[in-house]
Amino acid sequence: MSAALERRHDLAERAGGRLRREPPGFLEPRCDLKGDHALNPATWSSLPSAQPRNAAVLVPVVEHAGGPCVLLTERASGLRSHSGQIAFPGGRMDPEDPTAIDTALREAEEEIGLPRSFVRPLGYLDAYLSSSNYFVLPVVALVMPGAPLAPNPAEVADVFEVPLSFLMDERNHELHARQWRGSIRQYYAIPFGRRYIWGVTAGILRNMYERLYAHD
Repeated sequence: MSAALERRHDLAERAGGRLRREPPGFLEPRCDLKGDHALNPATWSSLPSAQPRNAAVLVPVVEHAGGPCVLLTERASGLRSHSGQIAFPGGRMDPEDPTAIDTALREAEEEIGLPRSFVRPLGYLDAYLSSSNYFVLPVVALVMPGAPLAPNPAEVADVFEVPLSFLMDERNHELHARQWRGSIRQYYAIPFGRRYIWGVTAGILRNMYERLYAHD
């Protein structure tokens, strides 16, 4: 077996034993909830009292022969929130979506034209509570190489890939800080060339590292 095939096989094997098979609920006992509150306990003395809005994102890992890569998007500059930021395909759960996986697949189709027939979901990471009070469920999935993409220009300015090996290397995970609502907020960042991956996206990638690779 080639080294590339071993890496791809290794990801699927790790996912089978280390990802959640079912998504956690917000009030689930022992829910390992990630988010801004985890890095900024002084700023977030408690979780928001308002019921968060449910959302899901797809963490798409493309199975290239030369090694797996994570597919990411740059949000369009005209969007009202988080414009220009690096993100996973995803969004708010609709009442018609049976599961978070359905939300993630639907949003990936709508945002970047990724056909769900090219996608094999592997499981869930831990939920992430954003500062905007979204309860985000990340769905890790394998994507067949050569999947046709058609980004929606109203939502996506660019689609690009980053080697999984780079993103899962803890040496590339940085803790940054900036002023936010009158206090200093810490957050994860994973700079990649001219791309600045930070906030929720970097936090989800950090959780992927913690679940799949940190304990080797």
